[in-house]
This record gives sequence, C-alpha cells and structure tokens, in this order.
Amino acid sequence: MQPLAQFLTAEECAEIDAALLSSQEKFSTRLAIYALRLLKKIAQETGLSVIEVTNQQVADWIQQDESIKQQIDVDASFESFFTNLVISSLRPLQQISLETGREIEALTVKQVVAWFEKDGKIRREQGIDAAFLKL
Repeated sequence: MQPLAQFLTAEECAEIDAALLSSQEKFSTRLAIYALRLLKKIAQETGLSVIEVTNQQVADWIQQDESIKQQIDVDASFESFFTNLVISSLRPLQQISLETGREIEALTVKQVVAWFEKDGKIRREQGIDAAFLKL
C-alpha cells in the first residue's frame, strides 16, 4: 500500500479524469478513494473491519497525517472539515459495497470510479432524486 502522504497515485488521478464525471463528482470520487485507502489502513492497524472504524479513529489519523498537518497549521478548522469529508465518504463506499456484493475492504479503485460514473449518469438522465448522491 502506498504512503498516505500522497492522496492519490498518478494512475488513479488519470482514471478519474478519464471518467464521465462532473467536477463535483470527480472531487467526490477522489475523496472516496482517499477515504477507502485511509479506512483500510486504520482497519489493518487496529484489527477492525472498515465498518467498525470509529469517527474518532479517523480524526486521530488525519491529525497525525503529515500531508495534512501543513494545512492544519495554516487553518485549524481544516482538520475538522477534512475529517467530516472523509467520514461522509463512508456512505457511498457502503453503497458501492452493497451493490457489488463485496466488503468495503475488497473494493477497487475501478469499482469506485465506475460507481460514481453510474450514479452521475443516473443524476443527469433521471434527475437528482433518482441518484444516490444528491450533488
């Protein structure tokens, strides 16, 4: 597993950029992939499943993540803001898990991107109420 100091790999960014997603959907996809990586790492270190990781464990990890510390030093409210974003990413990850029949830990970047693409297509073709995410 790559260090968390780098949010996404160049390959992951390219895959997201190639997807048929709006800017907001791309941001949400990037965040979900980062959250998936972070949640897997916390779960691995604690011996818990991803679904058992607590919000406090996520907050503690973010507080200690070197890639985020610089931003926290500039703006103390960023820590809480970013923690809430990561925690909220668990909701679409749970939905992807449900729809694919795979545990969150087993989800791949390709599956996450494909799901966001599918949800975005539903939003554009059927309206916001038909989509899972209300972006």
